[in-house]
Amino acid sequence: MKPNIIYIFADQWRKQAAGFMGEDPVITPNIDRFAQESLVFQHALSCTPLCSPHRAALMTGRYPQSTGVYTNCKNGADVMLSPNEVCIGDVLKGAGYQTGYIGKWHLDLPEQNSCPEPESGAREWDAYTPPGLKRHGFDFWYSYGAYDHHLKPHYWQDTPEMIQVDQWSLEHETDVALDFIRTKESDNSKDPFALFVSWNPPHSPFELVPDRYKEMYSGQKLSLRPNISSEQLAAHTGEPFESGDEALLRYTRDYFAAVSGMDEQFGRIWQEVQKLGLSENTLIVLSSDHGELMGSHGLMAKHSWHEESIGIPCLMNWKGMIGQGSTELLFNSVDIMPTLLGLAGLSVPSAVEGLDLSGDILGRSHAEISSAFLSAFPGRKEAIESYAAKGLDNRRFGWRGIRTRQYTYVVHQGYAPGDEVQRILYDHERDPYQLDPLIMKGLPQTELLMALEEELQSWLDRTQDKFDLNR
Repeated sequence: MKPNIIYIFADQWRKQAAGFMGEDPVITPNIDRFAQESLVFQHALSCTPLCSPHRAALMTGRYPQSTGVYTNCKNGADVMLSPNEVCIGDVLKGAGYQTGYIGKWHLDLPEQNSCPEPESGAREWDAYTPPGLKRHGFDFWYSYGAYDHHLKPHYWQDTPEMIQVDQWSLEHETDVALDFIRTKESDNSKDPFALFVSWNPPHSPFELVPDRYKEMYSGQKLSLRPNISSEQLAAHTGEPFESGDEALLRYTRDYFAAVSGMDEQFGRIWQEVQKLGLSENTLIVLSSDHGELMGSHGLMAKHSWHEESIGIPCLMNWKGMIGQGSTELLFNSVDIMPTLLGLAGLSVPSAVEGLDLSGDILGRSHAEISSAFLSAFPGRKEAIESYAAKGLDNRRFGWRGIRTRQYTYVVHQGYAPGDEVQRILYDHERDPYQLDPLIMKGLPQTELLMALEEELQSWLDRTQDKFDLNR
């Protein structure tokens, strides 16, 4: 019998921001208990740590080089998930699943790219995705494109009429998810259901979180990560932070507050699954699309190769089928779709580039994975235009890298024509906070570096990436 699937992923939630990880001092009692009863992935990664590219990889099992979703779906960029892609929702629906999607989608072309005043009222990066191929097999739809007003969210269902809500988005979406689960359980259908829930918080603006969660950190002294420097951050941003680290502390408290709120809402879903007696036939996955640097290495947000950006939480629970504990598997964005299909006993489409690691998760096989492929591309309008002015394709630049269990190796060619090329090596065993990288301006010379360069080149060949290591 095929399992129900509940896949929950938050936006910009880094793997360090969970209590059970023992790193960030964040309060997550429900997630901590869930981790004790689940399989925890120590090396879950976002192949391109940006919203739309990860989401496209999650849905298709294919890299940005193949889907074309290499940057965010946004104003002025002709980037969206093609209706012709075969996505996990398409496969699940074809296999008899009752499918649903709730929350942030961010895979459609913003409506204002083609219509200044769309009927739906969508503005900027937002979009109403109508029923049809662009929903990729998800029948129940309660979603929006990209909109960060967490305390006053809006959604669309099957008409362009905007549903406006005066409730924290994460709490409201959990209410809708619980209704979906209860309805599917009570309709006596023999068909399993698959529900994807995409929460926007803890994505910025960090302060848009209910006060009751902020109060959990009132009076608590927070220490910043050892790789944070407000001076370095000021140098990167070009402007000083308000009072040294005080601004970072405020952002961090609000970020943690949002994660604690997320913890409470996740607990509601997990408890409902148990209450309804669904645990033994329901696969629950809790993850995110990428991390948040929050000042580490002088950077905010994501899109870098550092652990706070590429490292994502991933916990899987299927009572009686998936063992408790942790795994050292390298688990990349593109591996999620084929692995979920494998766990459901379904065939993986031939175009998928990721790995079906269900055998490893169920203890039936052991995959030898030497590295995970990472990439990021210049995607800002001014960067695209600057490359185009010189007759260059911006998608051939940016950075490419590989992540092994011990190393991260990156070749960074910059985000503007003429930027200096750097090769960067991190040894996670020796330097867990990535404070002391080896930075090179020339070609690799040691046996280790040449092997990592060769491994990276093999990934470029495999994905038909035109990034030139010898530039």
